[in-house]
Amino acid sequence: MSQSEPASASAFFARLRRWARRLILAGAGLVAAGLLARLAFFTGPHLPPELLPDTPIVDLHCHVAGLGFGGSGCFVSPALRDNWRFDFYLRAFGVTRAEVEREGDALLPVRVAAAVGQSRYVKQAVILALDGAVDAAGQLDTNRTEFYVPNEFVAAACRQHMNLLFGASVNPYRADALARLEWAAAHGAVLVKWLPSIQLIDPADPKLEPFYRRLIELRLPLLTHTGAEKSFTHSADEFADPERLELPLKLGVTVIAAHVATTGEHAGERDIDRLARLMSAYTNLLADISSLTQLNKLGYLGEVLGRPEFRGRLLYGSDFPLINLPLVSPWYFPLNLRLGEMRRLADLPNPWDRDVELKRALGVPAEIFARSAVLLSARRPDAR
Repeated sequence: MSQSEPASASAFFARLRRWARRLILAGAGLVAAGLLARLAFFTGPHLPPELLPDTPIVDLHCHVAGLGFGGSGCFVSPALRDNWRFDFYLRAFGVTRAEVEREGDALLPVRVAAAVGQSRYVKQAVILALDGAVDAAGQLDTNRTEFYVPNEFVAAACRQHMNLLFGASVNPYRADALARLEWAAAHGAVLVKWLPSIQLIDPADPKLEPFYRRLIELRLPLLTHTGAEKSFTHSADEFADPERLELPLKLGVTVIAAHVATTGEHAGERDIDRLARLMSAYTNLLADISSLTQLNKLGYLGEVLGRPEFRGRLLYGSDFPLINLPLVSPWYFPLNLRLGEMRRLADLPNPWDRDVELKRALGVPAEIFARSAVLLSARRPDAR
């Protein structure tokens, strides 16, 4: 080794130490800046936290999925199955692809039921079927369907697990849509779920009037996605414009706008503002607060809780399994929660308990947590 080599190594390590010191100082500066910003802008909860209701909480908005194993009939498009999102979703359910292949799709509702059963607060969850897009003949179109969870699969799971409630899904453009709706009601459905931008349903289509009238006769609320959709590989978001809900609202359908129309925009106006305008006109319009603690929706929960148009109209929903992903964390609310509270909430092992306690700590009133059970009491088997 030449004499210049030790000198070169020494110079290298000296530079490395200088860079390390700079990084440490920069990190300390960022922490200090963050603490100063926290001191300057800390606002606390959106509303004063209340005690949770004495009555059991029902989660109005919980997803389930399947890959078609075990004769479930579930379907996931190759584009979504190969997308990076899908393995995250499976992990949030507490399963792996290998487990699902080995034990069948029924493993997913088993895991959901077990987690709900371990919750201190949530005693039942509505798990949602999801019908697909249909072709011109009114038949399932797998070429345009990204995600399909049959009613039969969900209804069977709910028969096996008393803490799961059947959320049906019927594309109203199916040739036998009314018969499918009747089947769902006869098998214990508590609501009907649409995701118009994925199922390619136009809620404003006058041809859907017979479907809407039958929903009213069966006393089935319509839970429908509003606002932009980001969980799938493509989305026709024009169908999720809240103003397209005016037809079922005029007819008298109880409509629940999922996610309070957050993140979307139509005609240069935020979807949440379009929904608020409808709230003022129709008392049969409600909304759920599922997904409002996600990182990409920061600020919406405070806005919704503070706007008079939504007062008395909000329902508790989680959007499981998304609450079990890094997309949701109490650490995203340093301007609303104390450090000890964020740490305590982050350490809660049960996803529903984390979700309920986070929303309570942020100021979601007790009556919102209680309202889902009241709304569904006409359809819940345990309430009749």
